[in-house]
Amino acid sequence: MSKDCGNHAEDDLRRSCRRLLALLLGLALIVAIIALIVYLVLRPTHPRFFLQDASLRQLDLSNGSSNLLSTTLQVTVASRNPNDRVGVYYDRLDVYASYKYQQITVAASLPPVYQGHGDVDVWSPVLAGPNVPFAPYLADALNQDCQAGYLILQVKIDGRVRWKVGSWISGHYHLFVTCPAFLVTNGGNGAPGASGFKFQTTTSCRVEV
Repeated sequence: MSKDCGNHAEDDLRRSCRRLLALLLGLALIVAIIALIVYLVLRPTHPRFFLQDASLRQLDLSNGSSNLLSTTLQVTVASRNPNDRVGVYYDRLDVYASYKYQQITVAASLPPVYQGHGDVDVWSPVLAGPNVPFAPYLADALNQDCQAGYLILQVKIDGRVRWKVGSWISGHYHLFVTCPAFLVTNGGNGAPGASGFKFQTTTSCRVEV
């Protein structure tokens, strides 16, 4: 008789555990559905980024067998939140410059900020890359571009954002922004150098979230 009572107790415990697990799964499913409905109804639009200025202060390419590029670039980047009911938390924003897909400056970290509905934020970090190893084929391409009197750099932003709707705040999303910087001179000088290069025009950036 005592053995049967023990089996009944174990069965009751298993049933209780199954009910608790089913309840937790049901609650998790309800929360997920509510979050999905909120997202689909509000449909947050990506923040819009613009490159307003790019001032090239240094562009020195060493001669010899080992190509080293030293770059200093100050950029002005603006971001606007186009959403009417969705705020954006920028928890991390790292900005750097690249040339033909090679990073040529150290990433500069921007301060975290909350961007309300329709708000605009502007940053002007200085991007520096002293003595960055540079592939020979890129050195040739850079020399050719400078000789032609133009230079196209990419200002990139790598970060993490969260959406805010009322009191609800989403999890983190990866943000990646690419801004083309068009720099031209009045005439080519045949060698890399910051002298004479001017930012051409404000450009819109490609934003991926």
